[in-house]
Amino acid sequence: MRITIQKKLNELNRWRMQKISNRNFLIILAFLVGIIGGLAAALLKGLTHFIAATLQNDIEWQYKYSFYLILPLLGILLSVLYVRKFLKNKKMEHGITPIIYAISRKSSRIEPHNVYSQIVTSAITVGFGGSCGLEAPIAYSGSAIGSNTGRFFGLQYKEVTMLLACGAAAGIAGAFNSPIAGMIFAIEILLPEFSIPAFIPLLISAALASVVSRLLYSEPLFHTASTEWEVGALIFYILLAVIVGLYTVYFAKVSTAVKSWFSKIRNPYNKVWFSGISLGLMIFIFPALYGEGYLTIQQMLDGQFDAIVKNSLFADYRHMAGVVVCYTVLTLFAKSFASLFTLNGGGNGGIFGPSLVMGGLLGFAFAYGINQTGVVMLNVPNFVVAGMAGALAGIMHAPLTGLFLIAEITGGYTLMVPLMLVVSISYLINRSILKHSVYTKVLADSGDLLSYEDKDRTVLSMMKLRYVLETNFIILRPTETPLDRKSDIIHSKRNIFPIVDDEGKLVGTIYSERLFSILLGEEEGVDKTFDQLAQKPNDVVRDKENMEIVMTKMNKDDVWILPVVDENDRYMGFISKSSVFNKYRALLVRQGHYLE
Repeated sequence: MRITIQKKLNELNRWRMQKISNRNFLIILAFLVGIIGGLAAALLKGLTHFIAATLQNDIEWQYKYSFYLILPLLGILLSVLYVRKFLKNKKMEHGITPIIYAISRKSSRIEPHNVYSQIVTSAITVGFGGSCGLEAPIAYSGSAIGSNTGRFFGLQYKEVTMLLACGAAAGIAGAFNSPIAGMIFAIEILLPEFSIPAFIPLLISAALASVVSRLLYSEPLFHTASTEWEVGALIFYILLAVIVGLYTVYFAKVSTAVKSWFSKIRNPYNKVWFSGISLGLMIFIFPALYGEGYLTIQQMLDGQFDAIVKNSLFADYRHMAGVVVCYTVLTLFAKSFASLFTLNGGGNGGIFGPSLVMGGLLGFAFAYGINQTGVVMLNVPNFVVAGMAGALAGIMHAPLTGLFLIAEITGGYTLMVPLMLVVSISYLINRSILKHSVYTKVLADSGDLLSYEDKDRTVLSMMKLRYVLETNFIILRPTETPLDRKSDIIHSKRNIFPIVDDEGKLVGTIYSERLFSILLGEEEGVDKTFDQLAQKPNDVVRDKENMEIVMTKMNKDDVWILPVVDENDRYMGFISKSSVFNKYRALLVRQGHYLE
């Protein structure tokens, strides 16, 4: 049955290649990916909010505190159980980082189960109160849709990568009803260098996803009516940008620390208990941490400045401005830990949403606090909006995404100048201190990041040693002599021979020039064993080493070829500069196609 389907698919692809050009077919698939991505976004939003509404329906606030203690824990536990019981041996990751890794190191291939697994686990996590966002999971799901659509039709790396980006753009556009931001997100995060034709399929997918999502789930993310900004407040926007930029640096460092803490906990269920109980306690004290947190931001945009305290244990003090500011700041820092605990404890979500919430809280605390001094009266909702844009730009290293996303979802186009200043300054502060974003730091540290600032290093990092390993060498044994292997030596097309013992371990190497000299009588040793004639190589390459290290070893001793061994010193083959250069040229061609 499977063979028949594959045969029919091959026939379809042959007909398609004869009748439709790759560029036109890519446009058709962009339509398809956009529609499916919009459906996925609407499904995720609807499912998450259905779970949240069901759990909170008809429960008075004073009784919700007890539910907050267990619901987030239950959500994370169910998410982990789904992965371990249903996916079993399949790998499940979350966030934007795996998407970037797939482009850099996996030929843009994403496992098909991510199309639905990301939706199920993130809906459970956030619906039960996990303090993270839905945007990264839907971007991941959309990327899986695009990647597998391209692979299904047998497309090449260039087209598959573009469809992956179309899927991510569709996911973001559908989640926020923001097609421009979805397109810019794909370009800024996934396709950092692009050509104008790349706009077309991205525009199509993002626009269609936004339309489909809005038809099926029309509730907007935020309702706001931004007012004109005042020139006199410009200095305060700049000051906010500096504070937000510094906060994004803090968040990146906390993110690294929390990930390190959780990596020391080996048992996945211990992570669930620790993160779930901690999260429940934090939500008990700071109810605004429950779920995505967008409700709190919307209340601030509506002018309900005491809302963050109103539903907490400190509700009796909500009329005290100082309490509101201090409680907001504490909630801000608690949000950073709550979101990271949710993600590292086993829940599925992203920091996209928490970035917006943290930026909004910071903008509110800043403007509302300054207003209490009586020196100046700032428009608080405008600063909430600016804080959201600045946090997103700094944490993600995506200033354009932050700018257009906030302008689209809040209707804040009248604030374009302040938003431009805030996102630029926040981004520059973070980038000057931290070279990489929270998405790319791990990949950069491991050498897996596709970087256009150092193309040589990037192309080397894309190489896998097994693809340049050469194994067609004649193996000599330590107990043999040159006379024993005279025929093999003479007819060999290689000028180097590995000497390997019976256990497969590399004893040494010997070059053909020396062997010919011995066989011709120009040098003694015709009756000596290879164990006696073996020469220790200048260096060896381990099978787990990346290509940058390999080239460093070759250049250090100015050698053209080195033997490759595993961790037990067993011989595997050789790697030469010739094979590396050939692969390098092939990858440059592929990288060029990626940028078209």
